[in-house]
Amino acid sequence: MPRSVLFKRRPWASALSCLLFSATTAAQSNDAAPAPPTVEPAEGSAAPALTTLQPLRGSGSAYFTLERCIALTLRNWPKIQEARARWGKSRQQQVQAWTQPYSEFNVTGGLALAPQVRGTAIYSPDTDAALTSSMGVGWSIGLEGVVPLYTFGKITNLWDAAAAQVKVTEQEIEKEKNSVTQDVRRAYYGVLLSRDAIALMRDAESSIDKYLASLEKKVKEGDADEVAFYKLKMNRADLTARHSEATQKEAIALASLKFLTGVKGDLPLPDEPLTRVRGALSPLATYLSAARLHRPEINMARAGLSAREAQVRLERARYFPDIGLGLSARWAKAPGITDQQNPFVREQINVLAYGAALVLRYKLDFMPTSARVAQAQAQLEELRATERYALGGVAVEVETAYREAEDAGRRLDAYSEAAAYAKKWLILVQQGIDVGTNDEEDIVDPAKEWALKRFAVMSATFDYNVAVGKLALATGWEASASASR
Repeated sequence: MPRSVLFKRRPWASALSCLLFSATTAAQSNDAAPAPPTVEPAEGSAAPALTTLQPLRGSGSAYFTLERCIALTLRNWPKIQEARARWGKSRQQQVQAWTQPYSEFNVTGGLALAPQVRGTAIYSPDTDAALTSSMGVGWSIGLEGVVPLYTFGKITNLWDAAAAQVKVTEQEIEKEKNSVTQDVRRAYYGVLLSRDAIALMRDAESSIDKYLASLEKKVKEGDADEVAFYKLKMNRADLTARHSEATQKEAIALASLKFLTGVKGDLPLPDEPLTRVRGALSPLATYLSAARLHRPEINMARAGLSAREAQVRLERARYFPDIGLGLSARWAKAPGITDQQNPFVREQINVLAYGAALVLRYKLDFMPTSARVAQAQAQLEELRATERYALGGVAVEVETAYREAEDAGRRLDAYSEAAAYAKKWLILVQQGIDVGTNDEEDIVDPAKEWALKRFAVMSATFDYNVAVGKLALATGWEASASASR
């Protein structure tokens, strides 16, 4: 329903009550930070799949719903892209951990001048001089390395630690998503709240302007109180100032929403009043359980704990040797030097050799290894304490957000009931004025109370929606903050 239809014209006195809450309206819509320059949408395979970046269509005009704004933010927000880049780095570190143990091979080669040397081990017509008048070229190339067969857990624990690190960076992405989603909600609801309040103030301004003209005429004719006239003029000027302030806050919140979504140019939102998100709150235990499953910080602590445990096992495995298959091959050639065919003569120059053998490699550094194990265990205990702290802190955050949502929901219900009674009171007084049983001044109190209660409903709706979003942030359970559109 458009705001122009929702807010029907009220008596002039409702404008006076707007002065009491227009400043609060501006403060509520100022939760989002001023927007820095917008950014271009980023490309990347890890980005959420969006079929189009065009605004949705509905009711004959283009608009961006809250869900659409969130989807664009999750695609364009630079902090999410940073977290994805860190995830890509950790994935490549995992690939390195997979391949590093089987890549311990070295290739060596050389090319040098060599003197001419003839003969055998028994007789040679040449001398052993390194430099002679007849020099030739010699070369060699060799390959050697070890393929690990059994390392007492060094390789597997290295893989486990790398996999846990990947999970940590995955949860960093989710953490950034949850945080920025709450910022989008706050900015989006702030814009709608500002527009609702502005619509109410415009209605009040129109009503008071209509009455001012009539009152001014009566003052000139001496049929009205001049003091009341100037008081009303003063309140009308103050209302204009408050209206301007609320408009400024709306623009700031909208600019922040553009920055968060990465949209350049216009960002049309639905021309609808701010409404309460659908669905009732579940029991507190449901959200506490959801936080243990979905909260990124808890999942990061768990993944980090797995990595530390793997690190301890890895350090302990260094007490034991490595068993592997040693491979080697070498080819060397110097055409100017006679190749020795006697098997009892060790040939180092003209040779083609290859071989394989079981090898054992054992580093006897027991004291440093013991210190490394102790360090890894200390880090593991540190992270266990961090996990306990995170679980306790998250539980407090969840319950705090839950109680805030409960309070906002109760206030919203109470203010809605009070607004309904105030409207009935206003209608009765209006009918009394029409039939002559009430004076025109009697409309002031019911109009003021109806306007105050109406704004209280708007403010409580904003508080409830933000509190539900905060609950989703505290639990990491995005489905708990489903929007009403």
